[in-house]
Amino acid sequence: MRGLNVAVVDWSAASKPSPRRPSADAIWLGLCTDMGEVQHYRRTRAEAEGRLAEVIAEGEWLVGFDFPMGYPEGFAARLTGQPGASMVWNWLEARIKDGPDNCNNRFDLAAAINRRFGGGPFWGRPAGLDLPDLAARKSVDYPALGLPERRRVERVVPRAQPVWKLFTTGSVGSQALMGLPLVARLARRPDVAVWPFTAVRRVTLAEVYPSLLGPLVGAAPEIKDRAQVRLLARALHRLVRAGRLGSLLADVPPDALPDEGWIIGAGHAALLREAATWP
Repeated sequence: MRGLNVAVVDWSAASKPSPRRPSADAIWLGLCTDMGEVQHYRRTRAEAEGRLAEVIAEGEWLVGFDFPMGYPEGFAARLTGQPGASMVWNWLEARIKDGPDNCNNRFDLAAAINRRFGGGPFWGRPAGLDLPDLAARKSVDYPALGLPERRRVERVVPRAQPVWKLFTTGSVGSQALMGLPLVARLARRPDVAVWPFTAVRRVTLAEVYPSLLGPLVGAAPEIKDRAQVRLLARALHRLVRAGRLGSLLADVPPDALPDEGWIIGAGHAALLREAATWP
């Protein structure tokens, strides 16, 4: 594993291309290898997917995405008829529309899922969007719906937002809806694994949470998104070289599978921050 390269991807669910000038709330790829560090800015998801495919074409890679790889237990079976996170990836890939200009149907699809489930689980949308089945604010009774509001890992990392939240500050639900179809496409390749659902392969995809780096990101003199991917890729790569990444990959409660997944480094924020500042 010591020759492993690391990529960290700050994803975006934007409905139009990001500005030509590098900006926040866009897609950033942070790469860290034995050859050094580099960050790439991409204006659309299609461009980012193409660049990522080029990056991972050779060598061994750990690719961290900043959105959940799974949903709370029970959602996959109710949505697709079968348990397991991969069932949701494939279901979304077949239904999410994502144009080359970032135009997408994520809010409409979430509303359709809510209608099917009878009031939830998703919430959050722009105020001007007329979707009666998708509330602008949280009003879902999750116990009555029969689904947890949070995954197990979000109890370990309480700052992480529930995957059901699609809009406003800190939301990650839209990124998951727009990112999991990419995971589905990559996971079909024989040399690609998705941690912790399958064993590590030449390319391993995983969930990361850059906010575990906390004040290190805030103190960086650059766009927050760029700082996040740069510092987290650096931290993970240094843990690889120190032979300590394996312990993080093994630290997953069995009951987080097969639906929910886990965040690399959950419960080990101090170690990640330390690794990011090693000389």
